[in-house]
Amino acid sequence: MLALLDAFRHQGWQVTFASPAEKSIHRADLPARGINEVNIALNCSSFDDFIRELQPDLVMFDRFMMEEQFGWRVEKHCPQAVRLLDTEDLSCLRHARHQATKQSGNVSLDVSTELLFTEHAKREIAAILRSDLTLMISQAEIDLLTTRFKVDSALLLDSPFMQPPVPEEQQRQLPDFDQRQHFIVIGNFRHAPNWDAVLWLKQTIWPLIRSRLPEAELHIFGAYPPPKATQLHNAQQGFLIKGWADDVNRVMQQARVNLAPLRFGAGLKGKLVDALACGTPSVTTSVGAEGMSGELDWPQPVTDHPEQFANLAVELYTEAHQWRDCQQQGFDLHNQRFDFGRHADTLIKRLQQLRDDLDSHRLANFTGAMLRHHSMKSTQYMAQWIEAKNRK
Repeated sequence: MLALLDAFRHQGWQVTFASPAEKSIHRADLPARGINEVNIALNCSSFDDFIRELQPDLVMFDRFMMEEQFGWRVEKHCPQAVRLLDTEDLSCLRHARHQATKQSGNVSLDVSTELLFTEHAKREIAAILRSDLTLMISQAEIDLLTTRFKVDSALLLDSPFMQPPVPEEQQRQLPDFDQRQHFIVIGNFRHAPNWDAVLWLKQTIWPLIRSRLPEAELHIFGAYPPPKATQLHNAQQGFLIKGWADDVNRVMQQARVNLAPLRFGAGLKGKLVDALACGTPSVTTSVGAEGMSGELDWPQPVTDHPEQFANLAVELYTEAHQWRDCQQQGFDLHNQRFDFGRHADTLIKRLQQLRDDLDSHRLANFTGAMLRHHSMKSTQYMAQWIEAKNRK
């Protein structure tokens, strides 16, 4: 999200970040980036006054729930504004894989139509069809949308993480193999794939690693650790719940190997991108590696089997030559795959093209127009009913 906002600001655009969420103590300093912050309310016509006065040229919704809540209001008061949906990941796919893992206990990459075509998916795909353009972080999810959901590719844009390159001088300044120690896991505890990964490590994978590396420690960082997570902390087993990391780069650069044993999930994995930039090789699953390298090859160990996962982690931790090869290939992938300038330029050009050709673009999306005519009314009337009820 910050990279997208920065890309807009680099164009000299005026950017307003409007959110109904409470402000977190960990939030980014948006005003320092030249971005206005505004609090908005759910199910309230005060948003109508706000958006009518603002009259933006472009409105971006963060996830499909925000499009459901505010999309019809934007269309009513700013009909010529380009409506952009940022999915971050295809959440209906993440939920389907979660159910598949619950059923099988295994890593779930491919899922059945029965698990995928849910009410959740209907809502998310409807929001995609109602929008002028949807940003997809993974080409794998674009392929799924166009083949299984029959979404027109003209409504989608491959827009992965946008990162500044890591120059060679900075690469050389990072701690080397001998200067690092221990394993790291990082991820928000409220995100179901991350919590499942911690449990899988605790119950199955970490004991296998620890039996071969009895002095090694696993440092687990993440926001919002619940009591059930902190109770897993066990210093004797080297299984350390660290909680919130004030500086992700610092803790990642101190670790020798990053572990991401994700059994389900979707989108791209920020923890793996951070590890690439920090020169910390990773071991992950097919779900973790999905979409990460685009048309390139993923250069670091991947397996879906716990015993092999442990073996690969131990080898990477102990073999300096392999570790350095993985690190360098990771730098190369990071700088090619996630280059800020290239992806930001592609995004801005697509948005400008949409702005210039919006009417014909919308005429070609009859399904979206139909959904706005019928389905959108239900969310509109529900919001208006809630607002009226709240007045009593």
